[in-house]
Amino acid sequence: MRVLLVLLILIVLGAIKLPMERDLAVIHRQEHFRGVEFNLDLREKLGQLGFIAALSGFRAIVADALFIQAHVAWERTEWSRVLLLFRHVTTLQPRSILFWDMAAWHMAWNASVAAMNDRAQPRLALRVKAQREYFALGKDFLERGIKNNPDRPELYETLARLYREKYKDHERASEFFAKAAALPGAPRYNRRFSAYELSYCEGREREAYDRLHQLYNESEKERLPTLITRLKFLENKLGIPQDERIPDRAP
Repeated sequence: MRVLLVLLILIVLGAIKLPMERDLAVIHRQEHFRGVEFNLDLREKLGQLGFIAALSGFRAIVADALFIQAHVAWERTEWSRVLLLFRHVTTLQPRSILFWDMAAWHMAWNASVAAMNDRAQPRLALRVKAQREYFALGKDFLERGIKNNPDRPELYETLARLYREKYKDHERASEFFAKAAALPGAPRYNRRFSAYELSYCEGREREAYDRLHQLYNESEKERLPTLITRLKFLENKLGIPQDERIPDRAP
């Protein structure tokens, strides 16, 4: 009887909120809110009460509960369960940057390291394969997170770091640091990091040099050790005339 009463209350609340949620749907679409995919798979994983709660407008509560479960699964290194739970968490709350970022971090950084160090798997090739699969899962979370939050710089930056640190793809890293830098509220270092990454790309040295040199001329605050080092490297590689080079930094 208690279960039936809870279900009845949730259904009534859902019916009351339905007209308001219809009006909000247009705003959600304008803000790139992709919505929740309420399908049979999600119904089976959330359970009956959880699924009805989600339908009734309690998505945030259900998502937070699943997020806590995902944290517990991470502590137990139950990577398949972490993946499953974060898929549901991000489906329920697609506009939460934290959930997408944490999901990618667990897959591309934590689970990938665990797979590479898995003593139960003696074959290196299979460990590398598992590692790369986790890289791909992390990338997928970030790409889908960006689709739901194209106006926020955080996930672009995280995807740039993934390309830089996991794939060693400097060109793609530069691209996504630049995309992050172009958005309101982005940290200033994203623009600098984009130029750094470009300086490692064969065939794009002149473009990288111009961007780094522009940063150098903009402000004394931009003249950080890494920028000076990369700029000096490019001056030598491009054969920049001595009188056009930046001065050596004093010891």
